Amino acid sequence: MSSTDGSIVSQLLGIGMTAPATEAKASLYTRALDALGARARDARMWWVPGRIEFLGKHTDYAGGPSLVCAVERGLAVVAAPRDDRCLRLLDACSGASAEAQISADLSPPSRHWSNYSLTVGRRIARNFPGTLRGVDFSFASDLPSAAGLSSSSALIVATFLALAEYNQLADRTEYRAAIQRQEDLAGYLGAVENGSGFAGLAGDRGVGTQGGSQDHTAILYARPGALVQYTYVPVHFERALGLPNDHVFVVASSGVVAAKTGGALALYNRASAGASAAVRIWRDATGSRAPTLAAALREAPRGVADIRRVLGDRKELLDRVEQLHNESRIVHEAGDALTVMDLDRLGRLVDESQAAAERLLGNQIPETIALARIARELGAAAASAFGAGFGGSVYALVRASDADDFRERWRERYVKLFPKRARDATFFETRAGVPARRVE
Repeated sequence: MSSTDGSIVSQLLGIGMTAPATEAKASLYTRALDALGARARDARMWWVPGRIEFLGKHTDYAGGPSLVCAVERGLAVVAAPRDDRCLRLLDACSGASAEAQISADLSPPSRHWSNYSLTVGRRIARNFPGTLRGVDFSFASDLPSAAGLSSSSALIVATFLALAEYNQLADRTEYRAAIQRQEDLAGYLGAVENGSGFAGLAGDRGVGTQGGSQDHTAILYARPGALVQYTYVPVHFERALGLPNDHVFVVASSGVVAAKTGGALALYNRASAGASAAVRIWRDATGSRAPTLAAALREAPRGVADIRRVLGDRKELLDRVEQLHNESRIVHEAGDALTVMDLDRLGRLVDESQAAAERLLGNQIPETIALARIARELGAAAASAFGAGFGGSVYALVRASDADDFRERWRERYVKLFPKRARDATFFETRAGVPARRVE
């Protein structure tokens, strides 16, 4: 290990990363620094992780709760300030690059990874007008791309953190007026991604997805070794729940890309549109001002029964309401099970959530259904698909002492069922990791 790598490892340990996760990260930072060349001398570094949605499938934009954690994989980010408004992006792993001037009319390519970072640049120019400086932004990632681990939201968070620091956005009047609590930043970055306005900061078209702020919340506010429970719209912390020390996650990326473009984008947005339509019908029928479907469920005297009555025979919307109602209950009951380390009950609740995703959300594919089922057959305490759906990943909570053997048996059975996925499927172990941090 070089002296530079050793220094980076020490710094990663200093932000709370576990020792087994650090050494592989040093090479990521070396690649990101090398991509900047001479500009690396002026650079600062960040760690921005991916995340696991343990429970809370499609709840955040509807105002419901979720249980999330960071993973020990993510983006090693290095950024140096510029004297102009250029945002120059470098993917140090692939060698790809993109750049644009930070402006309110910036128009990034919709089907390119740079869309996420450039959308941040456009939104900052819109919300914080005046003098802005660009950055040379380099990153290296060990997250599987488009695998449901939130690599896209991690890129949004990372770009914002770099631009915010070099432009001292937190000192701006507009920033202080809109982002008054720690959690407000996650809410704002969710709005940057979906294009909505936030607390007086004007919206725009976003990146095209109509999601919420769960991913940004997990990335920014995860706690090592624990799940965090939040509700959304607005983002509100409820509790942190320690995971058993003798268990780890094994994550299986199915090899089916969870893309958010083209036809896949329409599928992804369908669940969000269903929640919006259901609450809109409720408001029209009752005069309610409930901002979200979860708020409507809370205010209805008979809860879900009243919502069903108003929706009539609209089956797709009825399914959406039932899924949100059930998932919200499951999140709270699973949190209670974790407080007493009742892993048997936890596993049954996670099974119930997975079944509802298959039956009511309709966002599961044969590969993710099989991965969850096989994991439970192999003895995982809990296993579920997570993320937007229509591809992506499945987690399994297993004993740390069994993780290596479990991972290989899980892979073997999956590849036997889906041999065409053998090349692209990825299986890895992780503990609940640290949130996004400056690496000093």
